[in-house]
Amino acid sequence: MAKKLLTLLIVVITAAFVAVSGKFVKDSGVFAPYPKAEYLDSERDFSRPVYAFLDEKEKAVYSAMYRGVEALNTDIPLPYEISGDVYSKIYCIFEKQESEFFYIDSTYYTAEKVRNAQVIMRENAEKIAPKREEFEKAVETALADAPQSDDYEKALYIHDYITKICEYDIGDDYIYCSTAYGCLVDGTANCEGYAKAFGCLASRLGLSSVLVTGKTDKGENHAWNQVKIDGEWYNLDVTWDETDSEDISRKVYFLCNDETFGNTHIAENAYFKPFSCTATESSYYIKNGLFAETAEQAGAIITRELADGNTKIELKFADNTAYADFKKKFVEEQKVFDILLESGFSGGEQVAVTLRETKEEHCMTLDFS
Repeated sequence: MAKKLLTLLIVVITAAFVAVSGKFVKDSGVFAPYPKAEYLDSERDFSRPVYAFLDEKEKAVYSAMYRGVEALNTDIPLPYEISGDVYSKIYCIFEKQESEFFYIDSTYYTAEKVRNAQVIMRENAEKIAPKREEFEKAVETALADAPQSDDYEKALYIHDYITKICEYDIGDDYIYCSTAYGCLVDGTANCEGYAKAFGCLASRLGLSSVLVTGKTDKGENHAWNQVKIDGEWYNLDVTWDETDSEDISRKVYFLCNDETFGNTHIAENAYFKPFSCTATESSYYIKNGLFAETAEQAGAIITRELADGNTKIELKFADNTAYADFKKKFVEEQKVFDILLESGFSGGEQVAVTLRETKEEHCMTLDFS
């Protein structure tokens, strides 16, 4: 009798354990079917160059995250179980490149194997919803006067718009400082916020661009962009062209090749390799005839610009020798005032010349007033 009772007790305990385990397994989703693998449509694919670097499985995971985050889901089933390393790669790319999802955090959960993406939001859904409406209105405002053709003009418009409406701030106490929302809505952002804002607006105008992270030549963490202009890739850094003044604009870091840009920007390539930028045709200074190989050539450019009525003239020199030679002859020896006479500049009896320099890039701006 005791043996029968013991056997019955074991059966009951086993049945209870199976029932509880089954509920746990069901709730955990361990044996839940994988959702169908889907991919971004061709329009979204075009504006996301880094997405093209992913293999088919990674693209399906990225796409699942895209749809989930767009719906404000924080627990997103993935179409495949992937390793923690692969998930880290996809999440870090996603968080940096998807600038419209300003509400997701840069920190994330991972494990040895990942089947569900656990997304951390900067705020709860109730607070995010109105912010998304604000963000869309800010984007509409930003693009209201944007050119609809010519890649160069689109990129220049976005560059100048951002430098006018935003102020740089590391904003450690502001949760949206590193987002496009901080830049376009609140007008306060750090370098990542500037870069994400550029990426968002570029995408809306049909430009292909990527956000690049890395370090400066001083060893500081930094973020900037690459953008495709007429089929060629260029570097640009909107943050470093910020002057904190709506009246002062510069294009030192607008559409640069790797040779010059690489002196101060060192890209990281842990998750994707940035594009090679070798073209110079759309460089601001070359395209606008403001690039000088000699001091004399720079003098001729200033004469031409003043004759055309331009009083704020940006110049870029081929090298340090030409830069130093021009500064010595035309600034220190004041030969620049001879140019004023030659150009027929009518600025009154007294003319002041203000010089702003970016020596490391061999650039300077002369302001005649």
